Amino acid sequence: MQPNAIPQLPLRDVHLPEAISWWPLAVGWWITLALIPILLWISFKVYKHLTRKTAVKTAKQLLLVLRQDRTKTEAQVLAEVSALLRRVAMSMAPREACASLTGQAWLEYLDKSLDDKPFTRGVGQCLAEVIYRRTTPTHVDIFELIDLAERWLNVQKSR
Repeated sequence: MQPNAIPQLPLRDVHLPEAISWWPLAVGWWITLALIPILLWISFKVYKHLTRKTAVKTAKQLLLVLRQDRTKTEAQVLAEVSALLRRVAMSMAPREACASLTGQAWLEYLDKSLDDKPFTRGVGQCLAEVIYRRTTPTHVDIFELIDLAERWLNVQKSR
């Protein structure tokens, strides 16, 4: 053997570790997967809450305008109150629940949230047929009907 020669060692080549597998997922991914549906559900609830408040708030403003507007006839005010209550109901409940209701069924739907049944037994009865009549019923107090609509809206806001 030569004195300056380096002896050859029987070494093997460098072994690389196995590639990291994507499964099982790390804890952070599990947390993210759990948070996504929760955040979507919370976003949906917040959206529904905000649109409900907006619908009720806008309806209250429109009722105030109707109360103060002296240029409209009683028939026009009755028709607008009826349409306004229907729009608010459809914005807050599923469309199938209230969009097709007419007559007594519509009044019963409105009475669900009030205890004394003022739509089926009180001044709200005129809302069942107001859109079909050419003349205004003589027994209707417009301001009392607007007060009833405001009361119904107040109950809707708290639901």
